[in-house]
Amino acid sequence: MKHILVAFDGSEPAERAFEFAMSLADKFGSSIHVLAVARPPEPPDEVETEAAIESAREHYQHQFAALQGRAAKSGVKATFAIVVGHPAEQIVHYAETHAVDHIVMGHRGKTFFRRWLLGSVSKQVIHYAHCTTTIVR
Repeated sequence: MKHILVAFDGSEPAERAFEFAMSLADKFGSSIHVLAVARPPEPPDEVETEAAIESAREHYQHQFAALQGRAAKSGVKATFAIVVGHPAEQIVHYAETHAVDHIVMGHRGKTFFRRWLLGSVSKQVIHYAHCTTTIVR
């Protein structure tokens, strides 16, 4: 296992996923990729979309700074990226284009009805990813 992808949204489950990925990377000598996905507003409005994306970039860059320090302290090679689009689609695409061996992501609690009606990002990633996917609670 050379490359581990952490889908990061800043939530507590995502923090736990990062820690789990760090432990895997340390154990197997892997590098980690931390990916945040900025979701554009719907329906798209050019001005509103640009502002929302810029706000998300600033937010994640601030959070990534802390994660970079933790990775460096542990001696784990980590790269960080922010992309725009639908989270599940972008996570799967990133994993495919960066030869990711394992995706780690946090579990987000939703009511049964919302999960049934809308599906969840983790469920979609598990369904479409070409590699092992671990959901951390």
